[in-house]
Amino acid sequence: METHSVTALLVELSNGKRDAVDHLLPLIYDELKRLAASYLRRERSDHTLQPTALVNEAYLKMIDITRVSWQNKAHFIGVAANQMRRILVDHARQHNALKRGGEFHILTLNDEIDKADEQSTELIELDEALTELEKMDPTKAKLVELRYFGGLTFDEAAEVMGVSTITVKRHWKMTKAWLYGRLAK
Repeated sequence: METHSVTALLVELSNGKRDAVDHLLPLIYDELKRLAASYLRRERSDHTLQPTALVNEAYLKMIDITRVSWQNKAHFIGVAANQMRRILVDHARQHNALKRGGEFHILTLNDEIDKADEQSTELIELDEALTELEKMDPTKAKLVELRYFGGLTFDEAAEVMGVSTITVKRHWKMTKAWLYGRLAK
């Protein structure tokens, strides 16, 4: 029933009914927050965003997208995963720019700062690899986004992508190998 309600509200939103947004958020908030927490677990320990702030920022960007014909809840969650990744990559780039003197702060050198810098750099490198993969194979790039960043299971990713679970597992195996080779350079 809930998925049907979400789908109906998304269709209303696609058709220009802006007040559907008020009813949509309570139905999907917990799932979006779980998705955001999954993203942030992979981030540096001193990250300034909390799951709630990441959800809010992504949600605000998504409801302003007017040219999307929302298909269902799974489609919405997939787009949310993409928006959250973009927000975190922007934050990582900003963090790295500040580290190089964008603003002058005196920092004490310790392992935590080194680790935070490494994680920011890794996220940016992963984003660049995903951008490259997206040009070659958009389906596999979307799968990485859903599985790695979104924390979706094989079955959930298959639903979002509209393919079988076996296909998702096969793509996942090939994509992990490609990413390993690309990021090991």
